[in-house]
Amino acid sequence: MKNIIEVKDISRHYFVGKQIVKAIDSISVDIKRNEYVSFMGASGSGKSTLMNIIGCLDSPTGGNYKLNDKDVSNMSENELADIRNREIGFVFQTFNLLPRASALDNVSLPLVYAGYSSSERKEMGMKALKDVDLIDRATHKPNELSGGQRQRVAIARALVNNPSIILADEPTGNLDSKTSYSIMDLFTKLHERGNTIIMVTHEEDIAAYSKRIVRLKDGLISSDKKN
Repeated sequence: MKNIIEVKDISRHYFVGKQIVKAIDSISVDIKRNEYVSFMGASGSGKSTLMNIIGCLDSPTGGNYKLNDKDVSNMSENELADIRNREIGFVFQTFNLLPRASALDNVSLPLVYAGYSSSERKEMGMKALKDVDLIDRATHKPNELSGGQRQRVAIARALVNNPSIILADEPTGNLDSKTSYSIMDLFTKLHERGNTIIMVTHEEDIAAYSKRIVRLKDGLISSDKKN
């Protein structure tokens, strides 16, 4: 299977006064198409920094990063924004839904920036809601949905552009255990359909759903094992 992500000697350093903080330091990792990978580590391990770089939300201070054979290491902010919209679907712990918009409008939002027509947005949005078993809630606003349903809307929004990868940052962090496992069952189904999924979590039982676990410590990869 072809690599969809190639990270080579990536570093992200910050200056705090005169001191250099090495959030991640010379990390190399490849992820193949249709892999399901978890990044694990304690707070400050570098897992979120690595995900931000893979998600084109931040740029490295050293090394190279290729996404779908494109070198995105030194792209401009506008170029990175375009890559994010076309190639990456994000799922966040806090859902990040527009409170006054319906589930369908929230799901369809990335398509507005991508230039799709109103009819195309509706058709693609409804398909994404169907994929997460939420088509009957298309007209409901976030305050009319449960926590699990809100996260399903967020997952549908991540899927709607048919992205190369889905990045999930602590996707069950705001959910109870039963709802968390329901959401993870959905990620399993999405992976089985062919989606590439990368998840950040600090919970062992959530990481256990993935097929590969990359553990980080002090800005370095401490282990990388098939699950």
